[in-house]
Amino acid sequence: VLFLSVYEVVTVTGDVKGAGTDANVFVTLFGDFGVSPKVHLASSRNAFEKNKTDVFRIKTQNIGPIKKLASWFLDRVVVTDMIRPHLRFYFPCNNWLSREEGDNLFVRDLLGSLNPMDVPKERRLDSDKDNFERGSEDKFTIEAPNLGRLRKITIGHNNRGSSAGWFLDKVMIDDMGNKEIYEFPVNRWFAMDEDDGKIQRDVLVGSMQPMIIYNVQVMTGDIRGAGTNSKIHMVMHGSKGLKNSGKIFLEGGAFERALIDTFNVEICELISPLSRVTIGHDNGAVGAGWYCEKVVIYCPFTGIEQTFPCGMWLDEDEGDGLIERELYEMVSLRQKKQKYPWSLWIWTSDIKGAGTDAQVFLQIYGEKGKSDEIKLENNSDSFEQGQLDKFMIEMPDMGRLLKLRIWHEKRNPFAGWHLLQVTLLKTLTMDKYSFECGRWLDINEDDNEIVRELPATGALIYRVTICTGNVSGSGTDASVFLNVIGDLGDTGERLMFMSKNNVNKFEKGNHDEFLIESVFLGQVRRVRVGHDGRGGGCGWYLDKVLVREEGQPESSATEFPCFWLDRNEDDGQIIRELVPAGDGVRLFVGYHIAIKTGSVNGASSDSKVFVKLYGEKGDTDKVILAVSDNDLRNYFETARTDIFTLDTYDIGKINRLLIGHTNEGLRAGWFLDSVQISVPVHGMQYMFPSHRWLCKDEADGKVEVEIYPSEVLEIEKVINYEITVVTGDMRSAGTNADVFCQIYGDEGKTEILALKSRSNNFERGTTEIFKIEALDVGKIYKIRIFHDGKGIGDGWFLEMVDIKRLTMAMVQIEVKKEETTKKEKKKDKKKKKEEVEIIEELQEVVETFTFACSRWLARDEEDGEIVVELLADSNEELESVNSYEVYVYTGTMWGAGTDAKVYITIYGESGDTGERWLRKSNRLNKFEKGQEDVFSLTAVDLGVLKKLRIRHDNSQASAGWFLDRVEIIDTKDDTYFFPCKRWLAVDEDDCQLARELVPVDEAFMKKGDEDEDDSEATLGLEQKMSTTYTVKIKTGDKKYAGTDANVFMTLFGTKDDTIITLKASKTHRNKFERGMIDEFTVEAVDLGPLRKLRIGHDNGGSAGWFLDWVEIDAQSVGQKLRFPCGRWLDKGEDDGAIVRDLFPNPLQSEFYTPVPYEIKTFTSDVFGAGTDADVFIVLYGRDGVCTQQKSLCVNKRERRMYFERGAEDMFIVELEDVGDVIEKIRIGHDNRGVNPGWHLDRVEIRRLLRKGKGSETVIFPCERWLAKSEDDGETVRELQPSDIITEKLSRDGSLKVTEVEVEDALEAHTYNVSVMTGDVSGAGTDANVFLTIYGDLGDTGERKLSKSETNSNKFERGSVDKFTIEAVDLGQVFKIKIRHDNSMMSPDWYLDQVEVFDLDTEEVYLFLCERWLSRKREDRLIKRVFYVKVIYELTVVTGDVQNAGTDTKIFMSVFGANGSTEEILLRKNEDRFERGQEDTFNMEIDDIAPLKKMRLRIDGSGSRPDWFLDKRDLSTEEVYVFTYEEWLSRTRGPKRTMICEMPAVVDDEVMVELTTYIIQVKTSDVSAGTDANVWVIVFGENGDTGRLALKESTKSNKFERKQVDMFRFPDILSLGDLSKVRVWHDNTIAPGWHLEHIDVKDEFLDKTFRFPCDRWLSKKDDDGQIMRELACANNDYLDLNEKTYEICVTTGDTDETKENAWIVLEGKKCRSKELVMENSSKKKRFLGNVDRFEFSSKNVGDIAAICLGHTPKDGKKVKGEAYWHVEEVVVTEKELGNYIFRCNALIPLSPKRDEFLTFECTKTVESFASKARSLVPVKYEIIIITGDEKGAGTDANVFITMYGSNGDSGSRQLRQRLRNLFERGQTDRFVVEMLDMGDLQRVRVEHDNSGLCPGWLLDRVEITNTANGVTTIFLCGKWLDTNRADGQIARVLYPKY
Repeated sequence: VLFLSVYEVVTVTGDVKGAGTDANVFVTLFGDFGVSPKVHLASSRNAFEKNKTDVFRIKTQNIGPIKKLASWFLDRVVVTDMIRPHLRFYFPCNNWLSREEGDNLFVRDLLGSLNPMDVPKERRLDSDKDNFERGSEDKFTIEAPNLGRLRKITIGHNNRGSSAGWFLDKVMIDDMGNKEIYEFPVNRWFAMDEDDGKIQRDVLVGSMQPMIIYNVQVMTGDIRGAGTNSKIHMVMHGSKGLKNSGKIFLEGGAFERALIDTFNVEICELISPLSRVTIGHDNGAVGAGWYCEKVVIYCPFTGIEQTFPCGMWLDEDEGDGLIERELYEMVSLRQKKQKYPWSLWIWTSDIKGAGTDAQVFLQIYGEKGKSDEIKLENNSDSFEQGQLDKFMIEMPDMGRLLKLRIWHEKRNPFAGWHLLQVTLLKTLTMDKYSFECGRWLDINEDDNEIVRELPATGALIYRVTICTGNVSGSGTDASVFLNVIGDLGDTGERLMFMSKNNVNKFEKGNHDEFLIESVFLGQVRRVRVGHDGRGGGCGWYLDKVLVREEGQPESSATEFPCFWLDRNEDDGQIIRELVPAGDGVRLFVGYHIAIKTGSVNGASSDSKVFVKLYGEKGDTDKVILAVSDNDLRNYFETARTDIFTLDTYDIGKINRLLIGHTNEGLRAGWFLDSVQISVPVHGMQYMFPSHRWLCKDEADGKVEVEIYPSEVLEIEKVINYEITVVTGDMRSAGTNADVFCQIYGDEGKTEILALKSRSNNFERGTTEIFKIEALDVGKIYKIRIFHDGKGIGDGWFLEMVDIKRLTMAMVQIEVKKEETTKKEKKKDKKKKKEEVEIIEELQEVVETFTFACSRWLARDEEDGEIVVELLADSNEELESVNSYEVYVYTGTMWGAGTDAKVYITIYGESGDTGERWLRKSNRLNKFEKGQEDVFSLTAVDLGVLKKLRIRHDNSQASAGWFLDRVEIIDTKDDTYFFPCKRWLAVDEDDCQLARELVPVDEAFMKKGDEDEDDSEATLGLEQKMSTTYTVKIKTGDKKYAGTDANVFMTLFGTKDDTIITLKASKTHRNKFERGMIDEFTVEAVDLGPLRKLRIGHDNGGSAGWFLDWVEIDAQSVGQKLRFPCGRWLDKGEDDGAIVRDLFPNPLQSEFYTPVPYEIKTFTSDVFGAGTDADVFIVLYGRDGVCTQQKSLCVNKRERRMYFERGAEDMFIVELEDVGDVIEKIRIGHDNRGVNPGWHLDRVEIRRLLRKGKGSETVIFPCERWLAKSEDDGETVRELQPSDIITEKLSRDGSLKVTEVEVEDALEAHTYNVSVMTGDVSGAGTDANVFLTIYGDLGDTGERKLSKSETNSNKFERGSVDKFTIEAVDLGQVFKIKIRHDNSMMSPDWYLDQVEVFDLDTEEVYLFLCERWLSRKREDRLIKRVFYVKVIYELTVVTGDVQNAGTDTKIFMSVFGANGSTEEILLRKNEDRFERGQEDTFNMEIDDIAPLKKMRLRIDGSGSRPDWFLDKRDLSTEEVYVFTYEEWLSRTRGPKRTMICEMPAVVDDEVMVELTTYIIQVKTSDVSAGTDANVWVIVFGENGDTGRLALKESTKSNKFERKQVDMFRFPDILSLGDLSKVRVWHDNTIAPGWHLEHIDVKDEFLDKTFRFPCDRWLSKKDDDGQIMRELACANNDYLDLNEKTYEICVTTGDTDETKENAWIVLEGKKCRSKELVMENSSKKKRFLGNVDRFEFSSKNVGDIAAICLGHTPKDGKKVKGEAYWHVEEVVVTEKELGNYIFRCNALIPLSPKRDEFLTFECTKTVESFASKARSLVPVKYEIIIITGDEKGAGTDANVFITMYGSNGDSGSRQLRQRLRNLFERGQTDRFVVEMLDMGDLQRVRVEHDNSGLCPGWLLDRVEITNTANGVTTIFLCGKWLDTNRADGQIARVLYPKY
């Protein structure tokens, strides 16, 4: 039942000149229960006049409490619910609805309220004389509704005139009606250039209450033309929209492309968090359009930062033309920043000269932390003598305040300042703190300090001694600063200005003393010291810093050791944090800060950049980033990344970051793109996006900004090592070579670590300390240290190495004993000594490992080795050094030798040797053909050898090397054999330069000697121990992205790592070119799961390379990992790095469980049966599940070895699991190599059984050629199984073998494929075409369409090519994938259609394509997927009566439950449609089943226009019969009609009943009647009625003013529920017609449907349209709380259940409760069939997922495993439609409610009611572009029909008055209103061929749905001309995309 309500709408038009309107005004009401239709406020002629109140009554469904009201100067609207008249809603507008006035909006959303107070009205205060003059008082009288008690006013001005600035003292308001006087004190400037620059303010009554400041950031998009000069305004709406900020103009913003403008907005309401934001502009400037990216609003009071994305144009000419938008928050981006506002009052003393002009800073310390340094804005009149200055500041929660530090910049001449006191008040809690001072901050007064610490407790003095070292050049003249940091705070950075004992400070060997006055700091923990790097020779060698409290003895001082602070020494840092001696490893965490400068113009900065990190455990200081790690010449250059390391104490998880610059230098302004902070010690990486200017002259003028992390990623975790290296004190002991070290521990090894810094390292007699971050290897047992032998004097005498690291250990500590009894307490008082006990506790301690060396690493000293392995002194268990004899045997084949450098790594149970160069052999010329070379290697004993890695560097000519084997003899005379027998070459075998070899038993080697043939096969299996990795590398698609440098890669697994040189790509000869993917094969033994990858190049050639990603597939371990990069490896781009570490992205990684299959191939024993081609296989299970295509051979060598004539070859292949049944296999080869043809006898596949011991072997017979030159020329075959042999272990231990013949195997089918190339210019292709056919049982795999059976030259324009494909039965074919390889001269191809004919089942599958496969045309794709059209067989029976046959044109339309077809012409084809004849056609129809009815129409042409139709049948699986048995003729039969409709009859059931439609048409009460001919078409569930002429009315003169005309149409097939009516007239006599509504009654259903119109159908009135589509008003649905859901459950045949099941519906609105589906003995459910259930539940909205559970009936415990097999669940809700869930899952029986399975919705079918509701009137903008060729224009009348997912528009004429349309090169624009078409699918454009020059070249049509801004483009580029091309004057166009 539809409840109608009457609403009274009162509109009050404003009292402004020109405020009235003559337009039609519409209103839409939005309530809790729904939305009313758009209602015309129709009334007397003079409604909406200036200053007039109009009352309207409208009748619509009850929409509940009214929420908002949507679409002249409108003042306000008042809506009263007449049923509940006490509900009166007030909608303030106070704005123009006009395209010319105000902000040009003519549709507004008004927010309603029950409170008339919420209707603020902006009043203009002006009178004739000069108002608002200095010191004057102006009076104004305002009339307004009674607002009750006043709370606030908003006052402002429009900033016009020469001196707009205004200082307002206060406003007084006398409420005469209520006899109240209100005072609003203001005392602020309203001026752009004074105070805070605001010209509008909210003022509270009587208040000095603080206003709330909102920080608003507005980001303009990075799109061409995005910026604007218009005036931007915004409104912030509080939660539930109850309060808002009023309109705020954002003055002073730039609103330039890609910029962020920041504003501080003051209002008096706390409305955060906001519900939404309105933003818009006044459209008032040239280029007014603006593209707004987003708005970010931060409220300091709540600490909430909200992001409101926009990402749309606010532009009349773009998109939907709106210039004001509502933005809603993206809640996932919400940040909670905990900062609180404080009131800060500062008193300057009242003594002479006490004031200051200097910039004052302040920092506050509390129990929980400290604030930032706060800069107090010093206006010209701040800090004057005897003055109080007030500030508002924000600080985080710091607990109780302890102290305050205040200081100033002493640069100004009048900088001295005498500060009396400071007061702080927390405005939220009113906590107050006072800090007394009463001292000078002046370099010439008092103690010359300009920093004061004001305590909440007494002050203290610290004595600091700074000791400069005795090294050459150690002194400095730079300014030194120091900060002492203790448990209770720090002193801040103090300039070390006045040394107490030396005039010339910081000279070599000096000990300078300074006094620092501060609050008590507790235990002093750290000292931060540095200098400003100014002046010549500013480098400084600081030996140590001593800190003690004044008055304490020197022995109590804490010592902080240090070293260089010099840009050119050590690590280049000039600021350090020092910790007490020995604590270095413990306390420091390295923060690696990568700062990316934006790529906008002028983004770079010359200023100094500083950062400050805020963490959970504390903050760092503000640190100037002086020295970068990657050392780019200039820092912070455009589009570059600079990396800095900050070594400081652990601040815990980082919460936020402060970054800024000092605004110095010529070009100080800086555009910061983003900051990335890596903390390897924590294993964390933080991303901080910024994308904004930090510049005084850009955006908000800020030069520092706080950023919060957008994402936090986990990275590899490391620990700190401190490595001390001592070089010997003997002649030329030092080295200039690069030194490297690798550390081995119980838990693994580190990477190779470079020991280097900026100083000259490893000089004679020096000790150097290196801080290194590396993996935790557990207890260290050995290190390897070596150098690269480069540079002059590379020999090095290494004395010793020390390594310090943190570890957890049990430590003994002393604890005071607790007293137990009172007696003992008394005794204790007498005793002076306290008792202590010693307990053990787990603590972090520093562990030191010492490695003595005392030997040379030099080519010309001792044994000539430059690598040494050292054992830790503490490690006695390990045997010491072992010597390994390595015998390398080069193969005997031609070209086997090499001159390249060969490197070897030997791996044992306890570590490895590292990579060693095989330099010194027993032969002069190493590695020659057939030669044995012997080398000696020294290393710490490795235990039993596990594997060996050998590689060469591919240097010298003919570097390729055939390695036969390696033998290794260790000192114990154990011999290990490592067979290889493979090439290490880029042009042989699998192109690898490295091999990993495993040792084999000597017996195998001997066996090989006796029998040559066997050895190869055996060793082939040995090499299966290695993992094969397929590596894909994608080079980015950017300019200059490719590289010619040599690329190398290191894979790091959890167990080991391996380095690979990427030389030979499998896919491209020229590797790493722009946009390409290169594929490589890599083999490695036992790396464990991959954790990271290092990739880089040697910077040779044109080296810069943009790497997109690397993908690594390791099939044997079942993981495919994607390592994203997306960065340059280029010295001149980004951060200048040419080596990067990449980590796998878990979201893009795939893991699968590989199953081992043993595959045996049997090659036939016929001549030429063998092959060297690459053989591949694919296995198929049930339901089309298949494995990836897998090559059986890894490399050329294996390909040569296997598949010989008569051979039986076995492969163990790990593939995805396809289930228990293998339905078919596909096997084929790539036709390469010598004699690739292969005669395959059979394939056997063996796999282990899932349960129990045993295996199953499936036999696939073939006995055919796979060869281009034999049989049918195919090189791919699909094989079905013939027999299955099962071997099971029986209980008695014997093997039971059974052989079963496969009975229900899939058959082999032959598919005939016809490919039709289109008949358009350039349609043909010479490229290679590939096709894949998909059915519900599997697919064919990709097949090349090589041999056309019809044409020698394939795929030519207009031709049909036929191909035969053999494949195992695919079942129902549903899609194809077709592509070409873009090869040859003209690869572009226009494919018309593909037909697939299954010879065995005689089924035809048609795929309509009609698209280009081209890199240049349309969407530039050369691969497309097409889905099948349904083919019906149509039988037409012509009656057996005289003259029954016809030659007229017959048109057919079919209507189904899921849509209808267009009219289809049934071709005569000479002999069809003759008397008594049955004609059969195959018709291709969209899938609209089940069919409901058919319409036939004849056009009466031809010599025999009359036709007697008996019946017609349409059949697929279902047979539909349509019977007529009557004439279709103008002259014969009782009906005299040329059109008929027939219901479908299925199994004697009629699908549609006949009914009578009564149509009532009401003409409006306007001078509105018409005498033109009127037609309607009614649309409903079962299609439409066809065209009905409204001729026979009850009234003789139809369609007169205010008249109702009734028309009766009997014997029409019922349409079911109706959705819309199309009505139009032919514009003949008195054509203007104003239609009020149409009612349609269906007598069979006894239902009346109302279609309101209330519009003109007139070419002269309204929008000039004479056709209207009217939506049904009955379909407005009531969103009731309760809904009825029907649930259909399909249970599988396998696992049925007798227990209960339950279901939960998860909707977009909410979740339903558990709905139990009961299984009783009377009603048995879930037994392999479909069960229906009905539940009523609260409305959950659109259903997204369901949860299914399976539970015992009586809640008893479950014994054993039981499952319920659910195949499908369908949930139906009448209003919304069907939701289909394909489950196909086993649900375990469990009494627990939390054990269930969740399934997402696979398909939704929208209900008719839901579709009908979506039919709302929409304006479509149609743009027609005529071609630019001679004679392209037309004078004919043009018509367009649009087809969408909701139906068609009917044919609409495109016309405009007084304009010559469709001229050459012209663009014509039309706006047509129709009901929403849904997604546009095609358009039909035609003309009537009238006029002088009717021929027309149509270029394209663009249609925009103005409601959602979606534009669809239809390309044409063809003539509509009877004399050109194909002579067509109608074209059907499809969307471009």
